[in-house]
Amino acid sequence: MKNKFFEYLEKVTHGGIQSTIMLAFSAISIALMLILGLALEARFSAVFRNEVIQSTQKLMEQTGESLEDYLIAMRQISDAAYYNAIKEYDISGETQDIQKSLNLLYEANKESLRSIALYNHYGSLIAAEPVASQKEDPDVTRQGWFMRAMEEMENMHFSTPHIQNLFLDTTYRYYWVVSLSRMVELTNGGDSGQGVLLVDMDFSGISRLMKKINDENSGQYYYLCDSSGEIIYHPRQVQLSDGIGRENNRIEAAYKDGIYDEIFDGASRTVIVNTVSYTGWKLVGVLPEAMFAYGMVNLRYFLVMMLILMVMMLVVINRIVSVRISRPILKLNESVLEYEAGAKPEIHIAGSQEIRHLGYSIQKSYEKIEDLMKTIVWEQNERRKSELDALQSQINPHFLYNALDSITWMIEGERNDEAVYMVTQLARFFRLSLSRGYTVICVRDELQHAQTYMNIQKVRCKDSFSVLLDIDPAVEEYCAVKLILQPILENAINYGVSGMDDGEITIIGKMDGEDVLLAVRDNGIGIPEEEAQLLLTDNNRVHKHGSGVGLVNVNRRIQLLFGKAYGLCIESEPDEGTTVSIRLPAIPFTEENRLLLEKGYVSGREEIINKISREDSDEE
Repeated sequence: MKNKFFEYLEKVTHGGIQSTIMLAFSAISIALMLILGLALEARFSAVFRNEVIQSTQKLMEQTGESLEDYLIAMRQISDAAYYNAIKEYDISGETQDIQKSLNLLYEANKESLRSIALYNHYGSLIAAEPVASQKEDPDVTRQGWFMRAMEEMENMHFSTPHIQNLFLDTTYRYYWVVSLSRMVELTNGGDSGQGVLLVDMDFSGISRLMKKINDENSGQYYYLCDSSGEIIYHPRQVQLSDGIGRENNRIEAAYKDGIYDEIFDGASRTVIVNTVSYTGWKLVGVLPEAMFAYGMVNLRYFLVMMLILMVMMLVVINRIVSVRISRPILKLNESVLEYEAGAKPEIHIAGSQEIRHLGYSIQKSYEKIEDLMKTIVWEQNERRKSELDALQSQINPHFLYNALDSITWMIEGERNDEAVYMVTQLARFFRLSLSRGYTVICVRDELQHAQTYMNIQKVRCKDSFSVLLDIDPAVEEYCAVKLILQPILENAINYGVSGMDDGEITIIGKMDGEDVLLAVRDNGIGIPEEEAQLLLTDNNRVHKHGSGVGLVNVNRRIQLLFGKAYGLCIESEPDEGTTVSIRLPAIPFTEENRLLLEKGYVSGREEIINKISREDSDEE
């Protein structure tokens, strides 16, 4: 009974692996196909949407230019009437001449021009074309076009479309017009006065232009309104007037030129707004969301059919692949289980090249695990040492070149004593730099190295700055990283006190609790806050002067040895100076501690800390 149970369990397990592989491959394939389909649909939808919006914008730009041409023609007629007729004559005795000039202007533009009229500031008609009788007491001074012209004298004013209501028409025809009114200067008996010039243009030109672009069946439409939202033209103007429909014209009139997504009457739509020059009129294009979806129907059908075919093909392929993969893996698993149980069978090696290689690798791995672990530990230590050495070796020979150049200049100037001093200091500098190949040195040696470097720089810079030392002797016998003060001092000279007459650099060494604190302070020009924040994070900065090692390098070298809790801190204020502080752990400098730090950074540091803690406990 027990043997039958295990046989059944084995069959279920074998089938489960094969089914799992097939289902996993199929699920992944279907998911990828769905993601691909959705991505393609989203991409094509976005492209289609952008193309529709761009074509609509181009159409609106062309229409806007045509409307501007229409309005420019009105302005030109108004300017011609004012400067060629009204300003040339005196209304007290040359009204007939004004009338003739207006008549010539009307005849030249009568295809689009309905009337030209001139009123004085009392609202009395002076001249009009074509010659017509004015309606009885229209009281033009109370009409909007007259009031706007008199209130804003320096501007031209365009009205919304309206039926011309000033003059009697014997044919009893009513024309829709757009009026342009402006204040004009009249001459009456040699005296200057004010009046209003009214130009009525036929609205049919605008109407035809708007009907042409509204000849669409996809649901989009265009309308024209003024800056306050009053409708000038709308394809459903009759329905809007009767209250059957609504339009968002008041809100859309306040939009600036551009593209907007909005929800109106519960429906999403895209609105494009384009302002027509001179008038503040708004040409508005409305694109319902449904028109974008309508254009994507055929594409969606194609994508769905393509995905279905690809899924069917992938199911068949996954079935074949799962069988080929599962069989050798199951046998390999059985041999590994026997190996783990204590037996030493041959690992099953069969199937594809990759699975055979896997079986061979498993067989060899048991024999090599111990050796590999030792190798990994050794390689980690070597890699860290190599990284620290690489950082330390980045010193640019620029400083050496400048120092030798200065020595040459001194010898040529027969300043032998100074040259000897310079060579002596330079030799001492590089002797301390070498430090017998050690990375960890005592603070005292690092301070001597810094002082030697500053002696050289003072000679080179002709004592243009002073150097002060504020060192607590208690810090000198602790561990430090070699060459951490020199790059900071170089920056203080090049970026801080360079060009100053009273430059001062102070080197500080003191204890700060259980840490050693070294600092370089200058009274130079300082660093802006945003610049100071980048000094320890941006390793790709271009160095204008100096060694090129940079503060990032110094900070990283310290943290490689002592951990993230230690390193540099920069405090600076423009025109006040800069202080760069170095925080180090207070580890006494002994040969044993130096070897521990240099052989393995993390493990060595922890071993030293534990040792110091034990010594403190013993003393207590």
